[in-house]
Amino acid sequence: MSVSKIDLLNRKFSRALFGYSRLEVDQFLQEAAEALGQTVDSRKDALRKLKRLEETVEEYRRRDETLRDTLMSTQKMVDDLKAQAGREAEIILDQARAKAEGMVQQGYARLTQLREEVERLKRQRAEFEVQLKAMLESHLRLLDAGQPERERLEEMEAKVTFLKKAE
Repeated sequence: MSVSKIDLLNRKFSRALFGYSRLEVDQFLQEAAEALGQTVDSRKDALRKLKRLEETVEEYRRRDETLRDTLMSTQKMVDDLKAQAGREAEIILDQARAKAEGMVQQGYARLTQLREEVERLKRQRAEFEVQLKAMLESHLRLLDAGQPERERLEEMEAKVTFLKKAE
């Protein structure tokens, strides 16, 4: 049975010869003791339950804090990895640009070398043409210079042939 504060305050005992009825008072005290015992037991159970719940909440808080720390560490690692990957990508790009620039420079150098070679060959060709012309002109002059002599030689041969026929 549950006894409330109002029940205790409003409880009236019947009167006996020397005061209240002893049986009613004893019975009421018994009921009050049982109610008080139940309340104390309920309170102890509630406090134990509260303590277990507080420990559970504290465990969850620790886990939450651990998870939060882990998440922050992971995020920091991800950020660091991204930054490192970005730096490595820049290094690779810079190396590729430098290599490409070197290749372009080599191409320009080769082009310049080929142009110089073409110019040298053109000069050689021009010199060869000049020398060939000079040689041809020289041979023509020789041929022209030998022409009167050849004509005289042909006249003499014709005369010799004529004389041979006339003999």
